[in-house]
Amino acid sequence: MKAADHVKQLEIHPLIPERWPDLETLFGPNGASAGCWCMYWRQSRAEFKASRGENNHQALQALAMSGKPLGLLAYADGKPVGWMAVAPRHDYPAMDASRVIKQLDEKKVWAISCFYTSPKYRRAGVTAALIEASKEYVRQHHGTIIEGYPIMPHSDKVSPGSAYTGLHSAFLKAGFKEVARYSATRPIMRYEL
Repeated sequence: MKAADHVKQLEIHPLIPERWPDLETLFGPNGASAGCWCMYWRQSRAEFKASRGENNHQALQALAMSGKPLGLLAYADGKPVGWMAVAPRHDYPAMDASRVIKQLDEKKVWAISCFYTSPKYRRAGVTAALIEASKEYVRQHHGTIIEGYPIMPHSDKVSPGSAYTGLHSAFLKAGFKEVARYSATRPIMRYEL
């Protein structure tokens, strides 16, 4: 069976303390991307650079054990195959330092900050399923606006590293609307619940 066939059978669950080992399995010993451990937007650039690897691993684990809303895990056949970080935007202080995805207004926004998909399951709809699931997840946490910061690639060949915030087309399919653009290739998209 191909990975695309499994995507039809995805289960999506919030990251809770009991599911932490699944995220570790998915990310592997390198923390998904060179020791990031999904901490890139949660720290200043200096803090992130100094914390890559095990420090970021421990920092994300502490957040997961606290029970704070951090994101969603996608499973196929009981195995973790995808991750999406989604949390209140104020949990991502480094976003405000970005000229490209700076805060638009004072509305309370939940931000989809990144994705990681197991190589076997890439280009099989995992990201789209996670974006769709974010709507109910944010609604359950009393959020009303979800924001995403996808890329608009110049070609069909996109490296996973450059697409960690998702693709514009996936957000459009989920009903997100562009609300601002400070960069030609990175619109700010919103979905109002």
